[in-house]
Order: sequence, then C-alpha cells, then structure tokens
Amino acid sequence: MGKYTFKGKAAVSVAAIAALTLTGCASVGGGGNDNNGGGGDSSASAQSGGVVNVAETNKFSGANPGYTKTNLDINGHVAQMTREGFITVDPEQKIHPNEGFGTYKKVSDDPLTVEYTLKDPKWSDGNAVDKADLMLWWSLLSGYANDASEDGKAGKDYFAIAGSTDILGSTDKPEFSEDGKTMTLKWAKPNADWEIGLDSNSLMPAHVVAKKAGMSEEQLLEVLENQKKGDPKNPQKQPELEKIGKAWNESFNFTSTPEDKDVLVSNGPFTIENVVENNSVTLKKNENYNGSMPGKLDEITLRTIGDSTAQIQALRNGEVDIMQPVSVNKDTVDQVAGIDGVNVQTGDQLAYDHVDLNFGADTFKDKDVREAFLKTIPRQQIVDQIVKPVKEDAQVLNSEMFVSSQGEPYQKAVEVNKAKELYGDVDIEGAKKLLGGKTPTVRILYNNANPQRVDSFQLIKESAEKAGFKVQDLGDPNWSEKLADGDYDASLFGWISPGVGTEALSQIFKTGGGGNYNEYSNPEVDKLVDEARSNLDESSRNDQIAQVDKHVFEDAYGLPLFQSAGFVASSDKISGVDQYQPNQTGVFWNVSEWSRK
Repeated sequence: MGKYTFKGKAAVSVAAIAALTLTGCASVGGGGNDNNGGGGDSSASAQSGGVVNVAETNKFSGANPGYTKTNLDINGHVAQMTREGFITVDPEQKIHPNEGFGTYKKVSDDPLTVEYTLKDPKWSDGNAVDKADLMLWWSLLSGYANDASEDGKAGKDYFAIAGSTDILGSTDKPEFSEDGKTMTLKWAKPNADWEIGLDSNSLMPAHVVAKKAGMSEEQLLEVLENQKKGDPKNPQKQPELEKIGKAWNESFNFTSTPEDKDVLVSNGPFTIENVVENNSVTLKKNENYNGSMPGKLDEITLRTIGDSTAQIQALRNGEVDIMQPVSVNKDTVDQVAGIDGVNVQTGDQLAYDHVDLNFGADTFKDKDVREAFLKTIPRQQIVDQIVKPVKEDAQVLNSEMFVSSQGEPYQKAVEVNKAKELYGDVDIEGAKKLLGGKTPTVRILYNNANPQRVDSFQLIKESAEKAGFKVQDLGDPNWSEKLADGDYDASLFGWISPGVGTEALSQIFKTGGGGNYNEYSNPEVDKLVDEARSNLDESSRNDQIAQVDKHVFEDAYGLPLFQSAGFVASSDKISGVDQYQPNQTGVFWNVSEWSRK
C-alpha cells in the first residue's frame, strides 16, 4: 500500500520509508470509525449535508492514481474519497483496521499467512465488492504474471503500477472461501509491510475493468485464476491477461466528465459527479455506500488553483473553504493570518524536495560529472531563501531515506551516509577540478508553474554555471508527464509519503522500480532493499536503510534539499478539519467527518 506520490502542482514512507507519491498522488486509506481513531457517525443526525470547496494545486487527470501516468496528489485525494480498503492511517501514522470494509488477521508467522474477509462493501452502482475484485487487486499488486526482463526487451509487466510489487511479490495465488468473501495469502518469505500490501488506491472495479477488456466479470476471474507465474528467463504471452492489464491501466484516465459513467464507480463515501477539464472535479455523496464512514456532506468540489496567492484570494472571498498549498512562503502565512474566520494548521510534511540526476542521460554517465554538479547545488541558500521565512528552524535535508522530523532514524542515517562531508557546502573549485575544463549541458526538468521550484531552479542554475556547466531550462507545467520519458539530465521535484511502510525503497531506489525514473541501479542497493523489506526488526531494518542511503550518496544519485513545511487553512464554518495529517492523504484523511456548520 502507499506509494510515494508526486507532490505539488508538479510533484512523491515512515518509521522507515514507504512508497511515495509525486507531489503533484497516491495516498493511504483515511477517515475513521470508532475503532480507528477517526469518528464516523452513521446516524441520520450526522448527515448534515452541505457543500465544501477545496483549493487544489494540480489538475485532475484520472480516477486510478495507482497507474504510473496518473500518480499525482490530486488524483490520490479523489481516491481517498472514492476508495477504501482494509485499513486506515491516522495523523500519528498508526494503522487501524477499517472493519466497515472487512477484516484481516495474521494466522501464521511461518509461513506468513493472512486472511482477508470482506464485510459487505458495495460499488456505487450496486455491485458487490467480490472475489473478482480481490483477485484483480492481488494480481496487479503482486505482479504474479510479470515476466519483463530488466532491459525491457522481452516479456511484459501487465499492470503499470506506480509503486513496486515487493510486498505481495512472494505470495502464492490466493485461496478463497466457498462464498468468495475470504481471501487467504501465503508469503514465501517474511515481509515487514504485509499489513499495507493491499493499497486501496489500486482497488478498481473488476466488473468495469472486465467490460473495458471485452469480457464478462466471470471471464475476467477465470483469466486471473488461470494466469501463469511470470518468468523473465522464459516469458510467455498471456493475451487475455494483457487485455485486462490494458483496461486497468487506461480506462480510468480522463480530464473531463466521461461519457461512460462506469469509470466513475466508487466504493468510498463519495463518488465523482462532474469533471471540468483543468478546472475542477466535483464529488457527491455515495448513496449506495454501506461502510462505517459515510460522508456527512452532500458535495465536495476540488478546484484547481495553481497559484497560492489566488488560493488565498479564493479563501478570502469564500470561493473555497479549505486550502493546503504545496509550497508555502512567508507571504502566504501572513496573508492567511489576516483573514477573519480562518483556522490554520501547520506541521512538518512527510515530504521533501530533491534533485535527481538521470543515469540514463549521456551527461551524467560519468560519476565525476555527477559529483561536480552536486557540489554546485546551493542547498543552504535554497533553505535560507525559500523555507526559513516560513519555518525558522528549517535545515538542509541530509538523507534520501528519512526526513528530519523522524528523529533518531534520520540522525543515524546522516551519521552513516556522510552527506554533510560530501556535499555540506557549495564547492565551485572542487567542481571545476572534477570537470577538468569540460562544460557539460545540464537540462533540468521541473514545474515552472510552482514559484518555489522556479526559485530553486534559478539558484541551482546560477551556482552551476560558475563551475562551467551550461544549464538548460526544461521547466514545464506538465513536467510530471515527462518524468518517465527520460529526456532530461536532472529533475527537480518533490515526493510525499503515505507515512507507513518501506515500499519506497523498491519504488525509487531498486533497479527497475516503478518510480525509479532516473534509471539508478546498484546491485548492493538492490540486495539491501530486499533484505530490509524482509526484516521484521525495526532497528535492524533502519540500519540497513541507512546503508542504502550511504550507497546513494556515494553514487552521486542526486541531493535532497529540504523537508516541506505543511500548511492547511480552513474556514471556521467547516467542522472536522482540526488535526494536521502530514502524509500524502493530507487534509482528506478524515473527509467523511467533514460537515458545514
């Protein structure tokens, strides 16, 4: 469950590190019931009705944030309201069962065996969440049939998921109870993240996927039950499974209200009603919802307002009720403070900005050139000018694995990775020496619609050119769509974490990972990642993750810049927005509890 997600307009875990979303999507289950610290009163008196408008930085691009090309934060926020699974995560990053959807229990440690039992969840079109849904869910997250070779020249990965298949990758085909409501999974080896293996963002309606694949749900289930175990050394074509994968990947991608309303099906408290391209997405209460976290509101509209100043004006004018800008500056804080009737929450986001170097680009195949460029990045200047005006104690981030607010694991990683010694200060002369008179061109991809990223880019450009680099501006509002194409030398963006698990290790740093956009590969890192993800001892696991961190810095992978400051402003007319959630779910973590006074 949970991938790092792209953060911000652009955009992506964590006793260790989970899977990330590009700041700019994925998120873990949210909300709450009496068992999970959330709330969720299903009585008639709690259904207060009303409408809430939320300012979003990004443009909505699809109802499947688990898919690589729609792994954006706004899509994850919509999924938070339209999807739910077996767990939720609270603001303290503690996992709670969502018994309104179903229950799960570990029945054996050796081998690790877990039973998942559906209560009686339904899709918004009245269809039950059933065996076919569970089987499709497991198939894509386990990668059971995947047989693509490492070089991508043979075989196929059937589902293009944004994260990794490492959590469920060693599970056997599920066993089911006679009624199909209980699924039993058995792991071939221990996995520290077993509890978050089924990512609710990736749960898509099997009956709709089947229809899009040109088959019945029964036929889809038969294909999934008979799929062959993938073997990259001996790939085999499975054309019917390929149809299912294509339907899962592509059918839920839309930027305006689709003619086919099947793709709007939801099993969460809300369902998508209307999408205005580049402008808004409106959700209404799911009248067929039968879980334990029903929505109180009648309608929620997410309005795309890319500029934080415009978001503030919209909040002041009552055009939006909630804003949580991706990047915050002192002007944002001061302006919001001057608006009457607004409550503010702040905190350290489980997110960070960073520069990644593209190992697949000719420019950075030479380690000396990578090291030279990293020596020029003015990290302290970036923090001083961009972050400190908002957060006085902000510091340069010196780990790719942990963020500062995680305390001891972060400090231990910094001791091991030697980031301060390697890149603590700008070293123009050292960079020149490594370049030896060469003047490489570095094309930097970033979101030029995000003022914070524009400022960071300019500071990096000015510093790098002092050492002889020629820096080319590849700023683009649609930068995230180009990230996987690899036609750049460096990328500047942010990841935001789901707050639990270690999936980001595989997603970002392992060879061929779903979020390994810069083609980084180190066999020692791959080995450490596999070991850490199977290690059930947290302290020992964190030591292994620190070693991954060490390799990443030694390889001149890139540089983390800073941990993002979190900021939420909401009208005092809205109840339920009163506890800061630092992970990628953000303010939507308990959306079912929102009501209008």
